[in-house]
Amino acid sequence: MGMTATAAYWFLPVVIPLAIYVSWTDMSSMKIKNHAMTALFLAFVVLGPFALGFPNYFWQLLHAPIVLVIGILLWGLRLMGAGDAKMFAAMAPYFAASDWFLFLMVFVAASFAGLLLHSVFRFTPLRNLAPDWKSWAAQNDKLRGGILGLNMTFPKGLILSMTLLYYLLVVAIYR
Repeated sequence: MGMTATAAYWFLPVVIPLAIYVSWTDMSSMKIKNHAMTALFLAFVVLGPFALGFPNYFWQLLHAPIVLVIGILLWGLRLMGAGDAKMFAAMAPYFAASDWFLFLMVFVAASFAGLLLHSVFRFTPLRNLAPDWKSWAAQNDKLRGGILGLNMTFPKGLILSMTLLYYLLVVAIYR
């Protein structure tokens, strides 16, 4: 069945400010803060039973440890940063397993939008609005090589928070 609009409405008031905060801090300091991920996960733990009902809540809560283990494995293989792994795990319960295709579509759209948005600011005079942000000058020093040699220091917290926010907005508007 997937996530319902009612459930998305329960989560949006908490996810909107957290998504903005994560995007901001990841672009400015290239770090996804632990307290933000704790807040995101705890918001699901507290609001989930009301938004989803207990059977769905417990199944979706199971997504977090599964995604965390996968994220740790990818981090160990140097394919993903530790902050990205913990963010994937913290946001995983918000996605219904039956919405996997919607998640992929939103993730791809958010990836393009995030890259475009970041590039517009990074390579234009708009960069002067926040000249000290670390993401403007990020180098591939942490994860040398990455996937196919791509720069793995791009602030993926921006993309991940956009994915979660867009997913909940699409569900809230169209279901």
